[in-house]
Amino acid sequence: MVRHIILWTLRPELSENEKEAIKAGIKEGLEGLQGQIPGLLKIKVLTQGRLSSSTADLMLDSTFESPEALMAYRTNPLHVAVAEGKVRPYTFQRSCLDFEMDSQA
Repeated sequence: MVRHIILWTLRPELSENEKEAIKAGIKEGLEGLQGQIPGLLKIKVLTQGRLSSSTADLMLDSTFESPEALMAYRTNPLHVAVAEGKVRPYTFQRSCLDFEMDSQA
């Protein structure tokens, strides 16, 4: 299994109200991919509960059955549509951590 974690920082020129709406849209769009993309086992976007010590605005935590499934997800048209329409226009910083994990984890 592969864990795929993304941290995003939203554009600083956005108002707090805009940021909340954008985070909700990202969450809805990405979590809506559950059951739509082969090999995507779990997907969750965390937008609430952020502490002031944080340096990112939201996090994607997803699990794939294999590295190949993750690679296919990256180019899947459903994922690309969400990334291009709801994520990339509003973010200026992205950090990614992908790692293989034991299926028992």
